[in-house]
Parts: sequence; C-alpha cells; structure tokens
Amino acid sequence: MTNLNKPDAHAKRIGPTLVPDHSRVLMRPFRPTTEEIARRIVAQVMALPEAEVERVLAGVMAEFGERHHAVEKFFQNRFSQVGYLIAGKKKPSVKRQMLIGSYFTHEYSPESAALFNPSIVPHPDQSGLAKGALRFIMSLRATGEGHISSITFRVGVVSARHRITLTPPVEFATEPERVPKSAYEKALFARKLQELGVQNKFCRGVLEQLDDSFTMDDLRRILPAERKQTAASDAAADRAARGMLLLAESNYEVRFAEGQPVSQRVIFPSSPSQSNGIEDARFVRFANDNGSFTYYATYTAYDGRIILPQLLETRDFLHFKFITMNGPAVRNKGMALFPRKINGHYAMISRQDDENILIMFSDNIHFWSETKLLLSPAQPWEFIKMGNCGSPIETEAGWLVLSHGVGAMRKYCIGAFLLDLKDPTRVIGRLREPLLSPNEAEREGYVPNVVYTCGALLHDREVVIPYAMSDSATSFATIPLDELLAAME
Repeated sequence: MTNLNKPDAHAKRIGPTLVPDHSRVLMRPFRPTTEEIARRIVAQVMALPEAEVERVLAGVMAEFGERHHAVEKFFQNRFSQVGYLIAGKKKPSVKRQMLIGSYFTHEYSPESAALFNPSIVPHPDQSGLAKGALRFIMSLRATGEGHISSITFRVGVVSARHRITLTPPVEFATEPERVPKSAYEKALFARKLQELGVQNKFCRGVLEQLDDSFTMDDLRRILPAERKQTAASDAAADRAARGMLLLAESNYEVRFAEGQPVSQRVIFPSSPSQSNGIEDARFVRFANDNGSFTYYATYTAYDGRIILPQLLETRDFLHFKFITMNGPAVRNKGMALFPRKINGHYAMISRQDDENILIMFSDNIHFWSETKLLLSPAQPWEFIKMGNCGSPIETEAGWLVLSHGVGAMRKYCIGAFLLDLKDPTRVIGRLREPLLSPNEAEREGYVPNVVYTCGALLHDREVVIPYAMSDSATSFATIPLDELLAAME
C-alpha cells in the first residue's frame, strides 16, 4: 500500500552545463568511396613536381599543424596504410609521403551533434585537493557526423560543499593507438566461439595450432593455411573463419600516450561491431578481492543493425581493454555492474525485454546466463518501460540504484530504488515519484523530453548526479542521501 506520508524526493539542479563543442576535432582516416578513386588521388600527387609537393604540404601544415598533436606522425602512418596504391616501385620522398597521407586524412568533430549520457567515477588521483573534496572522471557519449557515438572524458572536482568545478578541456582531441601484439587466452576464446555458435571442426583445427596465449598475427597466419585443408565450397568453414576473425577484432587493447590530459582522450569506434557507435558507457570503480580497483564500463556496440553489450576495462584511463560478453543473458541495452562481488559472485543489473529491470550473477565477468526479475513498471511515469541509470551505489541502508522510467509522450524521468545489501534480489525501497524530470529549459533537443544518466556517485552523503538533457547537453544535480532514503516506500 502506498504510504501517503512519505515525502517526495527531488534532486536540486546545480550545474554547470556542458554543451557540444564543435571546435574540438580529431584527425581521422579519410577513405574515398572506391579504391579506383584512391589510386587516382595517389597518382595525381605522385605526378607533382617536388617543389609543388613542398609548397602544398607547407600550406597544409600552416593550416592544420597547430590544431592537432603529432600531425606529421599521423600523415606518415596514413601513408604507410595507403602506400600500396602507388603504381610501380618508385619510392616517394618523405614530404611526398606526408602529402599523400594528408589526402587520406580528415577532421572529425566527435561532439558536433550532442554531448550526453554521462557517467561519473572517482579519479585514480586524489592528490592536491582541498579538505573534503573529491576529484572525478566523467565519461560522456559524444555524437558527431553520421550520428556516430564515441566516448569522451572530462575531469572535475566536487567540493566539501558539493559544488562542481570542471577542468576546461584541452583544445584538441586524440584517439589512442592500438596495442600491438595483444594476447588472447585460448581457453576463453574457445568458450566464446562456443557461445557464438560457430565452434566446429574447422575451429578446433585452428585452435589446436594456437598456443595457450596467442596474437592476432598468429590467428591470421594459421586461418588461411587451415582453410586450404578444407573444400573450397565448405560454407561452414567460411562462416567459422569469419566468426573467429570477428571475435578477435572485437577484443582488443588501446593505449593513450603518458601525460595526455584526460579531456584530450577520445575512444572512437574501431571494430566491426562498433562501426556505428559506442553508446552509453556505464563506468564503475570495481573493488577487487585484493583491495585494488579496476574501472569497468558496460556499453552498447552498434554496427547499424545489431546492438551488442560489451565490456571496457582500465586501471588508469590510459590503457583500455575491449572485451566481448557472452551468454544467453547478454542482450539488449542497459547493463550495469555492481561495484564489488556479492557473496563471491559478480552481479549485474540488466534489461532483457525493453520493459523490466532484472538482476543476474556470474562466476565469470565475461559470461552471463540467468536473470531474475527485480522491478516492473508500476507508476504512470514509467508505464512504457524501465531501466537502470548506472551501477548500484553501496550505502549502509542498501544498494541505491538510479532508474529511468518512460511515460506518456515518451517522457523520460530519473527515479530510484533500493536493494538489500546482502541479498540484492530483494527490493526494499522505491520512489513513487520521479527524482528528476525534464523542465522547460531541458525538454528540447535531439530527443525531446528526456533526462538520463549512466552513473552517479556518493560523496559525503550527497548523491551527485550528472545527467543528460534531451540527448543534447549535460548538467548536474544533487540530493542528500538521507532525504532520498526517507522518500523510499
């Protein structure tokens, strides 16, 4: 029965507000629509006199050299990727190589369309702060040309009085480099192939030739040789070979350069499963059994047709591992990991049916099999569907979970519920009214009438909530923990 004496809990908007910054651009590979066009471009640059090459390159560097970090290195890397298009065996000069590389490079504004769906975690470095302050890293979903989403970051501080100060981002943005010779664990790789349904005789033949730890180069070397041992018309072998490559390409590592400011770092889609975006990363600082911390983020990879929940792992926000998750419970959006194991098991909040909130447990963070229903829509503002708004927050009263509910006119609001600390399958509290609803200043944007977050944090008994406004911009709100708990039914 509803307790009419319970007070409503309403978060207080405190700002600041972040809007998309069109001036922050990345250098990205530019790929002409056909190889024939690419060859024509290379041939035209190769035909230029050396003096003209130097003049044109000088103009490119004068215009773009100060807008990015290590422009010359980027141009050289692009030339190394397209140099095979040169007719004959003539080796171009270094400047001609750089000029060719510049024709296969373009600027991309990752947040030209939107900067939204934030997630917030304590920064690994808490040195040099005023008493009672906390430094945080906030991830955001940045959306640019082609509606492609990437992950960008900001750094800020919550003061002892719960005021938010953001460090201004650097002027240019940079992608990480792939970690060469990333190793794969054969036993885990084989289990994931089994989950994908492509494990067959061909796969077993390849796996038998791989060491317990292998690299992509090892896989690319063995696959063609093994394929030659099967009939040319063997469709099952073709499917298995593609599946093994796709799985390997979806599990990789990247690294940013030491000393790069956090706000300079942008994680742009770079695997087939992410080709249309990395969406809604929910970061959590996870406490390991040995007392150390690992930052995980569950996110949605999108290739334009299929959404695929995946896992991102880092200890320092410099070195990131992209890991596929498998199992019958890995589907739909909105998975959020608890910040520590519970009764010896990993735990995750999820949504399977685009309506209800579920919980699941696993002995292996990469595999999830069974789910249990937690909550279904109950109030008018959540009749259409419910979902989580980030990882659960541990309090002495229970696990605090921010949720979102969708009601009439597809209006998104932020709510909250409470789970038992020892048995999080038990719901012990729930808000009957939204914690935060879009106001008149927030209801217009790319997707109207939406407030949404991918993760909050608790600082000195104050819940700090970064939230997106209509899939366009991002701001902050806070609410005292005690006030929020008191409003729970």
